[in-house]
Amino acid sequence: MRELKWKVLSTKYVYENKWLHIRADSCMLPDERIIDPYFVVETPSFCNMFIATKDERIVMVRQYRYPVDQITYELAGGVIEKDENPQMAALREMQEETGYSSHEIEYLFKAAANPALMNSTAYFFLAKNAVKIESTNFDALEDIDVVSFSKEEFIHLLHENKLQHGVQLGAVYESMIRLGWLHWK
Repeated sequence: MRELKWKVLSTKYVYENKWLHIRADSCMLPDERIIDPYFVVETPSFCNMFIATKDERIVMVRQYRYPVDQITYELAGGVIEKDENPQMAALREMQEETGYSSHEIEYLFKAAANPALMNSTAYFFLAKNAVKIESTNFDALEDIDVVSFSKEEFIHLLHENKLQHGVQLGAVYESMIRLGWLHWK
């Protein structure tokens, strides 16, 4: 197989703040063509939890997303802090955003959020038999509603294209397979 990896000739950060760094790289392709600049967006890695209760209700968060001007239904989750274990971060985010907890956590997978543009990794988990144990503890700028859906309502939302957070859809389907709601033929 031919070599596909690029060689980085130089890197320059063009924007930096707490949540976002943008760098402009000069890169040489294997055939020696140069791409300059190739912009890379550096963001923190994050985690999401598919939350299923004992009575097969799916707990999600409902919030407004300014970049797409939509109110979305999403899996609970957020940024993984520096040196934090992804599963512990997912448990923390689940409790902070929904008040739910579970002792039955399964690792689903990790994925590049958008490998053409970003360097962050998304980690996905399934919480089974989750129970409400405490009130929510939102971050300062979070404006979230906690919602839950029966299995039938949730599948209807999915069929109606009401789940718009693209990077979460793989975890939604994987969770449904592991819960026995979907089967491969």
